[in-house]
Amino acid sequence: MINTVYNSWCRDIAGEGLLFIAGPCSAETEEQILATAQGVKKAGGHILRAGIWKPRTRPGNFEGVGAIGLKWVQRAKQETGLLTAVEVANPNHVELALQYDIDVLWIGARTSVNPFAVQEIANALQGTDKIVLIKNPVNPDLALWIGALERIDKAGIDKIGAVHRGFSSYKKMPYRNEPLWQIPIDLKTRFPALPLINDPSHISGKHENVFDIAQTAVQLLFDGLMIETHIAPEKAWSDARQQITPDELAAMIPEFVLPKDKMFDADLLKSFKLLRKDIDDIDTELVQLLKNRQNKIEEIGRLKYKENVAIYQKERWLNILDRAKNNARENDINQKFVEQLFRLLHQESLKLQHHLFKRLKSGKK
Repeated sequence: MINTVYNSWCRDIAGEGLLFIAGPCSAETEEQILATAQGVKKAGGHILRAGIWKPRTRPGNFEGVGAIGLKWVQRAKQETGLLTAVEVANPNHVELALQYDIDVLWIGARTSVNPFAVQEIANALQGTDKIVLIKNPVNPDLALWIGALERIDKAGIDKIGAVHRGFSSYKKMPYRNEPLWQIPIDLKTRFPALPLINDPSHISGKHENVFDIAQTAVQLLFDGLMIETHIAPEKAWSDARQQITPDELAAMIPEFVLPKDKMFDADLLKSFKLLRKDIDDIDTELVQLLKNRQNKIEEIGRLKYKENVAIYQKERWLNILDRAKNNARENDINQKFVEQLFRLLHQESLKLQHHLFKRLKSGKK
């Protein structure tokens, strides 16, 4: 089981502030890596990241420079004193990274989704003292993310961290990947000592959104940020749109507003207590309303069964959805949120009626 000592490595590097990991999506040339490393160092970064092997969706795209890039990263470490980080996707990558004394190895989202691959990497890591970061799987599955962390833990690695880079979605979104903040929050709640790092570059997909996403992570008490940084983003060989320059990183870092701990202020604590009591009362009412709604669903389900009417009524569902979105707009509530909520309610209604039909058919009331 993931233990409680993992936060020590993060604090050893960054102190009480945020941990900053920065560098290009892909290592391209030695000159690019050295120049970027100098920029990251000047900006206040702690760890230089660089993609050496790039898992691509389709063959034929740039898949990284390979092991030669490790020499460049190693030289950058020697010249700047920065720690270094690369992505590994198989035992061979691990072996090569260890040969070049890479300090931080991270497992990417396309790898963490595969327990077989994670276990092979965990086996290759046994006996090392490296820092290992595990990005969330591409799909929103907390159990799968925890499973990957546990595999690395059982390999005897005691310097572990989690990286939140968002989740793939078929829906049209303003970002490249959907943040789904509740998932990393749930992870941090279960393992409070586990360093949690946000990757705003992969969530945003656009450099102009990086700061806002990163600041949200800071307000949610993330321990650090992994920001893709390139000396000339417009010329980058991969993910050019989401990378920022070292100068932009230097300007960004002082702008992050860390939340202050005022929870022991008596007046503020009293205000929070009163407001939270109101919220708790509203939540109680919501649950009771859901129970009342469920009772009505059961009544209409019994009527449908008696009259042999289909459970799913398309026109009725579309009317419910339209009314909900209109009400949301009129009350200045996020329409997408309300739509998602009512889709969940409808899904639960169909399930309740389905189980009711089965019970009634078997003779149960």
